[in-house]
Amino acid sequence: MQPQTPDPTLRPSPIPGITWNVFLLGLVSLCTDASSEMIYPLIPLFLTQTLRAPVAVVGLIEGLAEATASIFKGLSGWFSDRVGRRRPLVIGGYALAAVTKPLLALAGGWPLVLATRVLDRIGKGLRGAPRDALIADSSPGELRGRAFGFHRSTDQIGAVAGPLLALPLLAAFHYNYRALFVVAFLPAALGVALLGAVRETGPGARSGAPQEGFRWLGAAPVFRRFLGVALLFALGNSSDVFLILRAQQLGLGAARIVLLFASFNLLYVFSAYPAGQLSDRLGRKRVVAAGWGLFAAVYLGFALAPASGWLWVLFPVYGVYMGLTDGVARAFIVDLVPQQNRATALGIHAMAVGLATFLASAVAGLLWQKLGPPAPFFYGAALAAVAALRLALIRYPSSARAPRP
Repeated sequence: MQPQTPDPTLRPSPIPGITWNVFLLGLVSLCTDASSEMIYPLIPLFLTQTLRAPVAVVGLIEGLAEATASIFKGLSGWFSDRVGRRRPLVIGGYALAAVTKPLLALAGGWPLVLATRVLDRIGKGLRGAPRDALIADSSPGELRGRAFGFHRSTDQIGAVAGPLLALPLLAAFHYNYRALFVVAFLPAALGVALLGAVRETGPGARSGAPQEGFRWLGAAPVFRRFLGVALLFALGNSSDVFLILRAQQLGLGAARIVLLFASFNLLYVFSAYPAGQLSDRLGRKRVVAAGWGLFAAVYLGFALAPASGWLWVLFPVYGVYMGLTDGVARAFIVDLVPQQNRATALGIHAMAVGLATFLASAVAGLLWQKLGPPAPFFYGAALAAVAALRLALIRYPSSARAPRP
C-alpha cells in the first residue's frame, strides 16, 4: 500500500498552528487592508469637504456600498459551494477591489464616489465567503478559532499600517486626497500577486462535479438562531463612517482622525488572535456575546462623550470589540454547518447582516440630522445590549472546542 500523500493545504507555516494557505491569505489581507485603510478614513472628508456632499449622502453611499458587498457575499458563497471551488472567486474579488483605488481619484462629484465604492464592495463580496471557507478548509477543526483570529490580526496589521503610511503621504501631497487614492493601488496589487501561491481547497477541485446545494429548511436550528440574533445586533451597528463624523464634529482634523483609526486597528490586531484561541477553549458564543456587550458600552461612550479627548479611549476599545467578534463569529458559523455548505452559510450571514447594516446606516443618518450626533449611538448601544443578552441566553452545543470537519 502506498503511503497517503499529505494534504498540501495543511502544510505548516512559520507560525505554529497556522497552515501555509492561511498564512498566505493573511499576508494578502494585510496588503489589501493597508491599501483600503490608507483612504477609508479620508473618504467621508473627501465627500463633505472637497465634493461638498451632505452627511445624509455619506451615509447613503456607505450603506449602499456595504449592502452590495453583502449581497455578493451571499451569491459568491453559494456559487463557491455549488462548483466546489474557492480560489477563482478570491482572486477576482481582490483584483476588482484593487483597480477601484485609482478610479476614486477621478471623482468630480459624489455619484462617481458611489459607483467606485460599490465596485470596491462587489470585489469584497466576491472574495469574502469563499476566502473564509478556504481558511476553514485549510485548518484543523480544533485550531479553527486560531486560524480565523490569525487572519483577522494580519488583516488589521495592514489596517494599522495604512493610516500610518497615509499621514506622511498626505503631508507630502499637501493634503491632496486624489494623489493618495492613486498610491493606494500599489499595496493592493501586491496582495493580488501573492494569491498565486494559494492552493485550492474546494471539494469540486478534487471531484470535478457540482456539489449538493444548501437547503435553508435543512439548516441546523442553531445556525438559524444565531443568524436571527446577529441580525438584531446588526440593525444597530451602522457604518464606521459615523465614528469618523463624530470625531470631526467634536473638533478633530484629518490627521488626528487617521491616528484614531490607527489606534482602533492596533487594538484589533492585538485582540483578534488571542480571542480566536480563547474561543477554541471556552466556546465561540461566550466570546461573541462579550464582544457585543463591549460594543454597547463603547457606543454609549460615543453618545455621551463631551469632548474629543474621550475618543482616544473609545476608539481603541472599539478595536477590542472587533477583535472579540469578527473572526470568532465566522468560526462559529463554520462550526454549525457541514463542510460542503460552509461558504454558503458564511455568505448568507454576511448578506443578511450587511443588509441590516444598510438599514442601520440609513437610520443613523436620519437620527443624526433630526436628533443630533449622539442619537445614532444611543440607538446602536440599546440594540447591541439586547442582542448580547439574547445570545447569552440561547442554548448551543456545549462543546468548547470547534468540532472536527
